[in-house]
Amino acid sequence: MTSNTSTRVPNDQSEFKVVSIFDTDLYKASIAFTMQQAIFEYYPTANAVYRFTHRDKQRQFSRACIEKFREALHGFADVQLTQDERVWFQDKCKYFKPAYLDYLQSYRFKPEQISVTFLPSPDDTDMGSVKIEARGLWLETVLWEVPLMACLCEMYFRYTDQDWDYTGQEEQAMHKATSLLDARCTFSEFGTRRRRSFVTQDLVVRGIIKARDAHEWKEGFFGTSNVYLAMRYNLNVIGTIAHEWFMGDYKDAAGTALDLWSNLYGDSLSVTLTDTFSTEVFYREFHNRRANQWKALRQDSGDPKVFAPRAKRMYEERGIDYTKKAIIFSDGLDFKKAKELNEQCQLLGFKCSFGIGTWLTNDFKKKSSGYEEQSKALNIVIKLGSIDGKECVKISDEITKNTGVPEVVAKVKEMYQISVS
Repeated sequence: MTSNTSTRVPNDQSEFKVVSIFDTDLYKASIAFTMQQAIFEYYPTANAVYRFTHRDKQRQFSRACIEKFREALHGFADVQLTQDERVWFQDKCKYFKPAYLDYLQSYRFKPEQISVTFLPSPDDTDMGSVKIEARGLWLETVLWEVPLMACLCEMYFRYTDQDWDYTGQEEQAMHKATSLLDARCTFSEFGTRRRRSFVTQDLVVRGIIKARDAHEWKEGFFGTSNVYLAMRYNLNVIGTIAHEWFMGDYKDAAGTALDLWSNLYGDSLSVTLTDTFSTEVFYREFHNRRANQWKALRQDSGDPKVFAPRAKRMYEERGIDYTKKAIIFSDGLDFKKAKELNEQCQLLGFKCSFGIGTWLTNDFKKKSSGYEEQSKALNIVIKLGSIDGKECVKISDEITKNTGVPEVVAKVKEMYQISVS
């Protein structure tokens, strides 16, 4: 296994420390580096609010966890792009412009942009929920989402739920990767934001690489969305457009977002999400020119089994050869789902691949059960809440994933004639 030995991996027993500005997902950096460059180009003075949502309302955080989370945020102020990282980035991702890389090298996280409020439970004041917001220039706050989620997950599993350890993680990742490769499922590791810890993700990526190196079909593992680990292990760094690029506006949002992105990145980053305001609404604005221009669609909510047949019909309605297009599935995947979707796409004639996150980087068993009972991952998100005072929403293809102020969600659904139930 080749690795860049100049990069660092913290000890699992050490205090939390941010290892690099690169310890994030590619698509968050420009949208976290591809998003940020787009904002740098088009919306450098826009102000944003990001809001945290914990989808599992029954699970609580300990007061100690949230106090440690607050403390950890101060460490982000010391993180900056190094010259070695810039050189690697310029070589690996040629779509980044020098002016943006100059800005990124001068960029510093501002912990004062983050507000964290612990809301104690009436039954036990040492347990409760948490309210987290990031406020400031969109250009600056865009980089907070993934690191905040990863940091909160790590603090939770250090200070709230400690009934687990790293036993078998690398071997488990090797087994999973081998199974995916045996099934001829092309996949990438997308596990940064909800990983159990940085050490976990590093172990998982090492396990995947070992499986790849031992397998006859080495091209089946495409890379990782984590820029730091891509640099450490000489992997492809993978990214797509993010939901928030569409969320800043409602009217003709898909068309505007797609065209601005294409003008900046051309064919280099032409995989698009479809579900910000629902896939059916997206297809209304995905006319022939755009459908021809974009190479692939990303399925991230709703029933994945209906996605490829519907996409096939959409392309055929536009007279486009869908067999030259691809689908990337990225919603709650495991081996069984990936294998079934891969077989479906093969029958239809679609190329497909899989962005797999939580199943790889937060799949643990409880120590107290003799490693039999599942240790549940957190189900958390941080989404764009508003731009310049205008509330943002995400409808998605799954009703439980609606994000935003309920009145604004209802207004957008009415505007696009989307069922409210």
